[in-house]
Amino acid sequence: MAVPKRKSSNSRTGMRRAHDGLKRRELQACPQCSTAKPSHVVCPNCGYYMGRTVVQTDDE
Repeated sequence: MAVPKRKSSNSRTGMRRAHDGLKRRELQACPQCSTAKPSHVVCPNCGYYMGRTVVQTDDE
């Protein structure tokens, strides 16, 4: 069975886990109402997606 010969240092463990951190979601401006929204998501403010209304909102 494979067993490590030496204990991994905290520094080496941290270097291995350097890419595991969470990143912020990139936001795009909605072309219809200019609200910040995640890309590839229906706009929560106006209900637009891909140039057409997909969800009816209470504003209308």
